[in-house]
Amino acid sequence: MDKVEIPRKAIYRLSLYSRCLRRLSEKGIETISSSALASAAGVKPAQLRKDIGYFGQFGTRGLGYPVDVLLGAFREVLGRATLQPVILVGAGNLGRALLRYEGFLKEGFDVLAAFDKYPESIDTARVPVPVHPDSELTEFIKANKVRMAILCVPAEFGQEVANTLVEAGVQGILNFSPTILQTPEYVVVTRVDLAMELENLSFFIDQ
Repeated sequence: MDKVEIPRKAIYRLSLYSRCLRRLSEKGIETISSSALASAAGVKPAQLRKDIGYFGQFGTRGLGYPVDVLLGAFREVLGRATLQPVILVGAGNLGRALLRYEGFLKEGFDVLAAFDKYPESIDTARVPVPVHPDSELTEFIKANKVRMAILCVPAEFGQEVANTLVEAGVQGILNFSPTILQTPEYVVVTRVDLAMELENLSFFIDQ
């Protein structure tokens, strides 16, 4: 059987479904219908069923989906059955704000450390992880088997740092740096351009 190509947007929606299921589990809810889960995630029931179908058969007609079983399956698919080690590069204002975000750990991502070109200038009093000089980046990634990184450096340093990350073994980059990165095909880059998102919001507001 040919391997099914899973759309990237389906993986993104799986994260939304997982988040909704976690809240349901915390409330003690054991089962949920596809229509109720779709409504909570903001998608159509047909889309939800199609997305879930990429990963296996779950649920019973008329009874709905078992919340904990589906949540466990999604976490395994997303690689969060165990904590995923992550590093952050660029401990400026945005980087430090992200480091203080507690949601990473709740979602299964353990931010181990931050790296900066000038770590001595960083106020570490409110930073929950150690801040290392970027010269230690490669050694740390290899020693801790880190495959994911958050990039918050200025645009002019983005590609250089990305090259270092990839050469050290990083395979996924969440890019807050305002530049488009060139990486090998096996490296997944998700770009977060806050100014562009605001620009899009402004366009729709003005319509």
